[in-house]
Amino acid sequence: MLDTHARKHVQPAIEKTADFLLKRGLTADTVTKIAFVIGLSTGLFIYLDHPLLAIIALWISGFLDAVDGTMARKTKSSAWGTLLDISFDRIVEISVILGLAFRFPESMWVLLLLSASIVIAMTVFLTVGALSDKHGMKSFYYQAGLAERTEGFILFTLMIAFSTYLTAITLIFLAMQVITIAQRMAEARKILK
Repeated sequence: MLDTHARKHVQPAIEKTADFLLKRGLTADTVTKIAFVIGLSTGLFIYLDHPLLAIIALWISGFLDAVDGTMARKTKSSAWGTLLDISFDRIVEISVILGLAFRFPESMWVLLLLSASIVIAMTVFLTVGALSDKHGMKSFYYQAGLAERTEGFILFTLMIAFSTYLTAITLIFLAMQVITIAQRMAEARKILK
């Protein structure tokens, strides 16, 4: 929801950063890989009980993830870059979930359910993107929903910062994922018939 409706407010900063990095000779794929390494460290920071570093790494990774797409659109986007971007995003999310699960094993069961909901939501998202004749700003059709990447980052941040309430926050995240799956399936039924 925020990715779809609030992006215009942060896009100027993303554009400036993209231009700066392009002038320095970096490619979109290089920034994707940098964002991935930084994002991957989030799970390690969680496990090592450095929540502030985990949150900083998560958001830097997320910002660079937005920048790399803008860089790709300013130059030449590639199917390979899209694949890296989407795959690395999921691995970063897995890193966060694994870091939380190993740090707080009492919440492992609900984190497992959250992981399953993310897999289902992404399966619907990617399948509709591949099957749809619609195209948007990205290299595939982007289905909006209640829980997009920014909402996920906000909820991951709350899960890291307020680990005492980890199970409750994860259940909220899970509920948002289920609603998003339902939204995307309903839209898919209309556009794929």
